Amino acid sequence: FLAEHGVIVEKTGLYSFFIMFTIGITKGRWNTLLTALQQFKDDYDKNAAMWRILPEFCQKYPKYEKMGLADLCQHIHAMYTKYDIARLTTEVYQSDLLPAMKPSDAYAHIAHRTTERVEIDHLEGRITVGLVTPYPPGIPLLIPGEVFNKKIVDYLKFARDFNVQCPGFETDIHGLVEQVDAKGKLRYYADCVGK
Repeated sequence: FLAEHGVIVEKTGLYSFFIMFTIGITKGRWNTLLTALQQFKDDYDKNAAMWRILPEFCQKYPKYEKMGLADLCQHIHAMYTKYDIARLTTEVYQSDLLPAMKPSDAYAHIAHRTTERVEIDHLEGRITVGLVTPYPPGIPLLIPGEVFNKKIVDYLKFARDFNVQCPGFETDIHGLVEQVDAKGKLRYYADCVGK
């Protein structure tokens, strides 16, 4: 919404965003931000049609054309609630991580071509050969040599389901590989130390 109204957002979170102002920012640019935020509130309160307020976005993602802005926001919130994502995000970063080998030894498996691409449903207990970093927040969940635990796998399953249910709002996770199978279904994998 903000991008289509001339405001560049640096980073986003579940319910927050970060905007960077430089030293030379003018009062006019501040007003652009405030006007866009007020417009969002007004459009939300009216449940304005998505095709009207975000035409470029709806052209790219026709799924949202018949929705209102409030409907879309509630749809995304329902996904967060279903997975209790605020709790899961906290727990995933507080979970006990098990280092199985030195990062350099795990990473060496790439050079030696002894890695295995494992679908996320089967990652628990496997050792990663690369960083696994979700954006937002941009903080690594795992570094090479650490073991995927249940909380991390649950988070990755949420990201997969969210990306399918909410195209255009995808959670980007560096370290995951997306592949389309023979039936056209998008699957997510991570490269691990081979067995």
